[in-house]
Amino acid sequence: MAATDADTTLNAILQKSQASPDYSLLPEEIACLTSVFLSSRPDAATIRHKGYVVLSSICQGIREHQGKGKEPEVATKSIVGIFGPAVVKYLQETNEGSLMTGITFLTALFQVDAQAASAIFSEDGSVENMMDAVDLSPSNLLCQEVAHLLGQACGHKPCRAIITPQVHRWLEFKSRQSTDTVLQSAASVALIKLAKGSATDNPEVGQPEEESIPAGELTNKLVDIIVSEKSDSYADAVEGLAYLSTESLVKEKLAKNSTFMKKLYALVPTQKASSGQNTNPTLIFGVILIICNLTSFRPRLTEEQKQMEKLKQMAKAGKEAAKDAEKMPSFDDDEHVKARIRLLVTSGVLPVFPAAIAATDSASVRANAGKCLLSIIEEKENRGKVLQAGGARVLQSVIKEAMSTPAKNKDKQPNLTANDLEAIQALAKLAITSSPVQVFGPNVGTLYDAIRPFSTLLQHSSSTSLQQFEAIMALTNLASHSPDVATRIAKADGLLNKIELLLLDDHNLIRRASVELVCNLIAGSDEAFERYSGDTPNSANKIHMLLALSDEDDMPTRLAASGALATVTIVPTACAALIALQFEKHRFLTLMTQLIDPSVLKKDDADGDEELLETNPGLVHRGVVCVYNVFKSIADDEVRKKIIKEATESHLLQALAQLIKGQGVVKDQAIVQQAAEALKLLIGSKN
Repeated sequence: MAATDADTTLNAILQKSQASPDYSLLPEEIACLTSVFLSSRPDAATIRHKGYVVLSSICQGIREHQGKGKEPEVATKSIVGIFGPAVVKYLQETNEGSLMTGITFLTALFQVDAQAASAIFSEDGSVENMMDAVDLSPSNLLCQEVAHLLGQACGHKPCRAIITPQVHRWLEFKSRQSTDTVLQSAASVALIKLAKGSATDNPEVGQPEEESIPAGELTNKLVDIIVSEKSDSYADAVEGLAYLSTESLVKEKLAKNSTFMKKLYALVPTQKASSGQNTNPTLIFGVILIICNLTSFRPRLTEEQKQMEKLKQMAKAGKEAAKDAEKMPSFDDDEHVKARIRLLVTSGVLPVFPAAIAATDSASVRANAGKCLLSIIEEKENRGKVLQAGGARVLQSVIKEAMSTPAKNKDKQPNLTANDLEAIQALAKLAITSSPVQVFGPNVGTLYDAIRPFSTLLQHSSSTSLQQFEAIMALTNLASHSPDVATRIAKADGLLNKIELLLLDDHNLIRRASVELVCNLIAGSDEAFERYSGDTPNSANKIHMLLALSDEDDMPTRLAASGALATVTIVPTACAALIALQFEKHRFLTLMTQLIDPSVLKKDDADGDEELLETNPGLVHRGVVCVYNVFKSIADDEVRKKIIKEATESHLLQALAQLIKGQGVVKDQAIVQQAAEALKLLIGSKN
């Protein structure tokens, strides 16, 4: 069929299939669509892309229409019913043209709808006839296409089950020949997928008896293809290495080969070059995936998870085998991963990420770029380099796309996966250790845009404790930028409610970070200030919580909580809440004494066994401010008398007196003067 005729037919099929998912293709339309994936066509570069679009539209339409309320097999049978007879007929022919048509179409179908393609591939006699053909008339092009089809098929369990020893031997032989690098790399990819897949199909029996070519040999072949710049084989070589680089020994080998890594980076076109050349999204994804494999840390397991993993290994291989496995060198521990990351940074990996997301709009490329950057900035030494290479802009772009996914929940939160959170976590790490201007630039709008994803990271159901902690720390840093930013943070949907829950978290660092964020928001946001100082029972409860946190063992937590108290006691309503708490629980003034000078409490301790918390100049200052503000707010004489009595009993008078005499831990005259004024309020009341 002429190029223009094929284009016209494909346009017509696309229009009809989009209008009606039930549209039945005519025999001539099926013949046209199955033939457009032939690489020998003069219009292959343009017509093949349109063929993928049309094929995808048909399959997606059938699955959306017939899959509703039914088993997926129903839609699979429909797709197989449309294309299966024609493809099987092609594969059973003896002439190369027909075989090539069936093989190339089935290869394309695997990439569009693997379930339907697997069903057609598994038809009786199809694989055998195809292999007989390459044995009888093994043209280079036919062998290449067969290897590509087998590479697709070996990625799926139903197809691996019918791969015969004949197919396996043929792939091994073709992977070892060196005259046709396209065939060599395609056959190597098929072998890698077959070996990896077979091991996971039956994990209890380990590797199959008939082993393939060793991973080291395959790695060397694929690395040589990329280093030698044999461009026709890049895609297959990269795909094969993406599979192989899940093995720790391969990771070490690749990372230490700087020549290879630089050649690999060069496969991703720069932003300038991308506008003038066709890009291969699959190739770019493969490059990013290899980098991701090399830089990924092992999941942090709890002690319980570690024990469960050990038990699994023992059950699988026996105690002795488990002991032997423990003795084997591991190249996936944190130190080896950090060393690989340093090698990659030195060899120039950082510019690859902005180039990759500029060259393709693939969601998988964006997600893996975010994952890579998260691993790279694990070490603080790399964060400045990441910022200089535009890493923050990359993460912002990745996050913006992820956050644009439609909300499918009542809370109107974006439909993010656990993988999407990694880019947000990476940006949070940068925002913790660098100034907002360094990370987000001079445009304050970019800083505003970061509030929502950080809030989402904090509140997402899949967030780990570490992600929550880093989200809080990033928001705390942003809140200190300006009152406007603090106000926007305080108004973020559900954020303050979540933070207040985390004030009671079991983890010390999360409690500390939550208190510090609350302190910054109270200082910078009128809304947060009102929430903690208003004349309501809810506000009083929040003040009580801050007071309790001022009695924590953790010094930074005490500083933040008492700092928040010092801020809210500017208004009489907050002071009234603290006075009411003193009369009810008799704790406020004792805690203020402990902040200002715990030694006076120690002297009064009859047993002398109770361990008192230490103080420091910051705590003293906060205690003095709180006491001054509270006593200054008292207008009722009866309240004054009662407070004076309890202040004496709690040794607050003594603590203030010692501070004024120069016997406290603070010598700053401004603080001493305010302490004197607070004491004067009490003494004046006595007179």
